[in-house]
Amino acid sequence: MKQQNSKKVFIFGLGYVSASLAIVLRQKGWHVAGTCRSETRQKTMRKRGIEAYIFDGVHSMDVPQDAITAANYILCSIPPSEVGDPGLLVYRSEITAARNLCWIGYLSTTGVYGNRNGAKVDEHSTVQPTSERGRRRVDAETSWLEFGEATGHNVQVFRLAGIYGPNRNVIIRVRAGFANRIQKKGHVFSRIHVDDVVTTLCSSMATPRRGAIYNVCDDEPASQSDVVEFACKLLGTPVPRVVPFEEACKDMSEMSKTFWVDDRRVSNNKIKTELGVTLSYPTYREGLASLFTG
Repeated sequence: MKQQNSKKVFIFGLGYVSASLAIVLRQKGWHVAGTCRSETRQKTMRKRGIEAYIFDGVHSMDVPQDAITAANYILCSIPPSEVGDPGLLVYRSEITAARNLCWIGYLSTTGVYGNRNGAKVDEHSTVQPTSERGRRRVDAETSWLEFGEATGHNVQVFRLAGIYGPNRNVIIRVRAGFANRIQKKGHVFSRIHVDDVVTTLCSSMATPRRGAIYNVCDDEPASQSDVVEFACKLLGTPVPRVVPFEEACKDMSEMSKTFWVDDRRVSNNKIKTELGVTLSYPTYREGLASLFTG
């Protein structure tokens, strides 16, 4: 049964992160609705008490208008296409008409910073993406922030590092025998546990700040090799030999190679000082240990 006075959130794209948020909010008594791309996903979400509707990212389909216009909170996690952000392109008028809307969140990526050769970046750093995916994210961020200024809606942007958590982590790959250790001198990646992303989003929803941009990552950028080694130690599995990047990239897909182009250290200070976030998993070690089931 719906609670008449419950908070209402609409989510464009019930993916890994946003579905995790949806489940947490539903458990708190919120009314949660959103979009997904398949009937299988729709059935899964509806079993969790989430009103899920099919949206292909191009055409307005079976999403009821009032599911958006009645929302108090809107989150967009759909990757942008070459023409822009799907939710904003197709449902701009409905979002504009949402009179009780107090927060809009857009999930972006730290990839917008591009390559800094290991230097530190924060939210004041210029964006200089090195990939087409990164350029699309910059365009989508800009579109959402400009939309917020034009309509008066509180739009926040969240630049997420590499996300891991239940059913998506290096422990699974090690157990399956697919993990390798790649060495590229000085190269590090930033990461974030999905639970800490959810915590950050909830903190922002409680304190909207129009035009705010937040980096969402843990405290310790680390090499891919170190993370795989730690997972192996948790499992008591032999550690794979280190493969030089020049050798490993011969078997990588073109998309995989793009992740190794950029090298930067992302600051998460703003989510702590402005949103009061305390990370449950400040490094990959705590995060992976929590996912280890023996």
